[in-house]
Amino acid sequence: MEQIIAAVIPVVIIGVICAAVLVIASKLMAVKEDERFPKIRECLPGANCGACGFAGCDGYAKALCGQKDTPANLCVPGGKDTALQLSEILGIECKDVEKLTAFVHCSGDCHKTEDKSEYRGLYGCKAAKLVFGGQKTCSFGCMGLGDCASVCPQGAICITEGIARVNPRLCIGCGLCTKACPNHLITLLPEHQAAAVCCNNKEKGAQTRKICAAGCIGCKKCERTCPLGAVKVIDNVAVIDSSLCKDCPDPGICVKGCPVKAITELMF
Repeated sequence: MEQIIAAVIPVVIIGVICAAVLVIASKLMAVKEDERFPKIRECLPGANCGACGFAGCDGYAKALCGQKDTPANLCVPGGKDTALQLSEILGIECKDVEKLTAFVHCSGDCHKTEDKSEYRGLYGCKAAKLVFGGQKTCSFGCMGLGDCASVCPQGAICITEGIARVNPRLCIGCGLCTKACPNHLITLLPEHQAAAVCCNNKEKGAQTRKICAAGCIGCKKCERTCPLGAVKVIDNVAVIDSSLCKDCPDPGICVKGCPVKAITELMF
């Protein structure tokens, strides 16, 4: 019995000493948390989408507390209400938050393009992309396997007739779908933008039309008719500069002028 007690006592003493050292260290080495952090974190929606440019809502909240030049209007999903709350907590001026909505730059559904093969494998766009660029004849277009829909926290994306479609009323502009698409077909468009190009095919017009009845032919008619210079044909496909496409003096001129209807009017 004495031998057992003699063995236990040193262990207990060592445990007490270690516990005391840890307690003292936790006090001396504690990192003080900004008292504003819990309030700021509570204001953020918790989507952890990264649209603000930081690693989730915690990262943005810490930046707001520690970096004086961090704007309070970077949370797109939270919108203006969140920006106002953050500005009040931080005591800074509230700047406008422009709503962003995801848009799929492809209209090559099952009626306008065809499959070049039957894909059998892991169900997903990224997996299919590894097999000869996907199952569709247009390797630049939407594969319709729903990688974007699976990451959307609001259920704003559905697969209709073989391609992804975004419901602008449900989209919060988090940008998760833009990162999920292997063909980079989805972008976030501001509410002031009046039109968008529904094609991503970078092949020459004749080749594009062979594989998709809705493809852009790169004729540059939209580029010539746009009064704002917002439309440019780059790599054989029209691209609209969001920063220039606003307050158009002739709304819809690019939509009406496109001979293949590859440009659509936005109704955000």
